[in-house]
Amino acid sequence: MLLPQSSYTSLLSPIPLTVAKLSLANFRNYVNLRLYFSTSTVVITGKNGCGKTNLLEAISLLVPGRGLRHTPLNHLQNNKSNNFWATAIDIRQGSTVMTIGTGRDFENTDNERRLVHIDGKNVKSHSILAEHVAMTWVTPDMDRILAEGATMRRKFLDRLAYSFDPAHKGRLTRYEKALRERLRLLREGFKDDSWLNALENEMALTGVAIAATRRHLIRQLRIAIGNTNSVFPKASLEIKGVAEESLENKPALLVEELLREGYVRTRDEDTQSGTCLLGPHRSDLVVFHQGKNCLADLCSTGEQKALLLAIMIAYVRILIPTRNILPLFLLDDIAAHLDDIRRDALFEEIRFLGVQAWLTGTDVDSFSSILPYAQHHRLEAQE
Repeated sequence: MLLPQSSYTSLLSPIPLTVAKLSLANFRNYVNLRLYFSTSTVVITGKNGCGKTNLLEAISLLVPGRGLRHTPLNHLQNNKSNNFWATAIDIRQGSTVMTIGTGRDFENTDNERRLVHIDGKNVKSHSILAEHVAMTWVTPDMDRILAEGATMRRKFLDRLAYSFDPAHKGRLTRYEKALRERLRLLREGFKDDSWLNALENEMALTGVAIAATRRHLIRQLRIAIGNTNSVFPKASLEIKGVAEESLENKPALLVEELLREGYVRTRDEDTQSGTCLLGPHRSDLVVFHQGKNCLADLCSTGEQKALLLAIMIAYVRILIPTRNILPLFLLDDIAAHLDDIRRDALFEEIRFLGVQAWLTGTDVDSFSSILPYAQHHRLEAQE
């Protein structure tokens, strides 16, 4: 059961962000493809291997990073073509249409870098994409993300933060660059404290900002989950880490100083271990199944999938008022592992939220309850 429709009033006021046109050239199994869409949810069906996920992957490149598969750029290339892959997608918000194009850097094929154009103009940093597009996705590869260890859960949380706070990606990049440089100097026996102090100061400043963003996102997710009454299980979320936990009862400036002192204190230990034992790069997202009173990584695969969907639905709920955008919601092969009750509850939630969701699956009957409100594209195998 969902919340009364009146509870969605604040969520429904923003104008939807929708894909109006999708053009692919030499991308995955597509040599040349052009599709047009209205503002409603899109259902894509077809046999396995016909390219359903490839369409979602192309859309996922509208935000910073390597997309929902996180694969090397050369894997996006259609092997039957000598021309480099490229995509162009028209994004509509109200009466405004913006074209975002991206493709392999043809002038530097040895570099894993993609070019991005907005309305025909080259942009220097992919982070700008997060300022224009808000999006999230759920894929079969994410089914075990809650049980795959701290690194995967931390990356999952940070990816959610990119759309929630577009500056988060830049902070992570600066932090990781300073972290790598500090470890390199320690390995080489570098003794110039001023240089190490500068790097550790950068790590402390950006580290606390990263931790604060994560904590804020967790707080918002907790509220959204607590306010949702549905068939999906309720998840309790915590972020475990020195910086995050210190911010619970200490001001940011004091936590920054604690990190600086910690980095100086552990230089010898980090030199021996070859890693940095302190900082937000070691934090962990802890997910707890409230109904079963146990950690998510001890739950069954089906329960973990249901918990993940509950988190993602809550995320879309908080993303809408935060960005004043109805984001794109990509759900790959989503119907295959949900029972009828949870599947229909998910479709009902999508309708109430008003987002343009993209749903893929092999069996069109699985989408029967949402098809009257959606665009349906049946794909055939590409030659």
